[in-house]
Amino acid sequence: MKVTLVSEGTYPFAMGGVSVWMDQLIRGMPDYRWDVVTMTVDGKERPVWERPANLEQVISVPLWGRTRRRSSKPPGPGFSDAYGRFLEMVLTPAVMGDGGAEFLAVLEQIYRFAAEGGDLIGALTANESLSQLMDAWYWNRTDGLTLADAIVAGNLMGHMLRPLSEPPPRTDLMHVAMNGLSMLMAMTAKWRYGTPIVLSEHGVYLRERYLQYVNEPVSHAVRVLLLSFFRRLAGAAYVAADRIAPHSTYNRRWQVHNGADPARIRVMYNGVDPADFPVATSEPSQPTIVFMGRVDPLKDLHTLIRAFDIVRDKVPGARLRIFGGVPKGNESYQESCLDLIDELGLEGSAVLEGRVATQVDAYHAGQVVALTSISEGFPYTVVEAMACGRPCVVTNVGGVAEAVGDTGFVVPPRDHAAAADAMVRLLHDAELRRRLGALARQRVLSRFTLRQSLDDYRAVYRELVGARA
Repeated sequence: MKVTLVSEGTYPFAMGGVSVWMDQLIRGMPDYRWDVVTMTVDGKERPVWERPANLEQVISVPLWGRTRRRSSKPPGPGFSDAYGRFLEMVLTPAVMGDGGAEFLAVLEQIYRFAAEGGDLIGALTANESLSQLMDAWYWNRTDGLTLADAIVAGNLMGHMLRPLSEPPPRTDLMHVAMNGLSMLMAMTAKWRYGTPIVLSEHGVYLRERYLQYVNEPVSHAVRVLLLSFFRRLAGAAYVAADRIAPHSTYNRRWQVHNGADPARIRVMYNGVDPADFPVATSEPSQPTIVFMGRVDPLKDLHTLIRAFDIVRDKVPGARLRIFGGVPKGNESYQESCLDLIDELGLEGSAVLEGRVATQVDAYHAGQVVALTSISEGFPYTVVEAMACGRPCVVTNVGGVAEAVGDTGFVVPPRDHAAAADAMVRLLHDAELRRRLGALARQRVLSRFTLRQSLDDYRAVYRELVGARA
């Protein structure tokens, strides 16, 4: 069997939970052949993962690199009809989950235009299309849209729809790591070859786009257009997918709310190899809280740092060690974390350590592992820490509470006082730490092993490919 994994901004060009999961699948099924298609920024990214022997090719689809337009001619009535319906659906308020099949059909019309040599960016920024956009906005909205907004929106939309212009891969099955733009590539393979699709969602893609665009440097009108597009795309993706494999029941509820057919959904948890995460046999001499993960606004390290400010007052000599790299583009967020540490007078006791040789070293470096994210799927870092026998303090987002169960403390997101209270309780009570750590390890062994995860995916792959045959 040949499986093609599709993602946006991850493996093999970036670290993180999605990349770990993709590498696990490829290496864990050496009898399968694999391709990887990754949506990248400009195609200049370099791999940071060692390539497995059964990974045959990596295809980069640069969304934001420059493109040479093939034609300056008007896009024609076929495209204009499809684009008109596209705008009507994007700009019309709708109940979440409605219209997924219809929007999928509109996307297929746009794909046919691109497959026949049409230039999407050129078409979306042509005078005719700009006029269509402004007219549609006028009839469906009460606020204003300027010509400049229309040009910006058309250009951004052209780049986001670029996967529709790429040749569909020939493969037995498309497995998409996340909703959104990655699904466009899977849709083209289904339209062209009838290829079945598995859609996994580690986080809630649509929710994260809303969080992202709060601070995006675009006008309100452009923000409305793009978020409405993502909402419609999410619904169409759920219709296109033959199997939807969320990593938590939290994600499953979100998907059903957005129009996914419950009969197509199967929750499939991430897993780890317990042998790779041995139980810690000792604790550091100083009371230490550890964070392991990328430095990213979604991880909400500001809340963690503010919680630690309270912890330090109640637990003399406490330390906060933040392990993890800084993805490109997140340098300003890293600076904001350092500024907050300085503002609160935590220099020396709260430290951004950067990348660590192995995750195990990070988990063993503290008595307590903390994750104060505002959005998650089913994070590996929590399951890995649990496998090491460390109790966790986490926020109640995504599938985090499902992972931790009764082996740690779950607090509301952005509530630094609640997080601090949980951390202080664990740091003060060695017997509680020992008991919860043992329960955490046992929970991983019974529910979240890599072998269980791989067996689940093999079953789904065989089911879909067998049905197609």
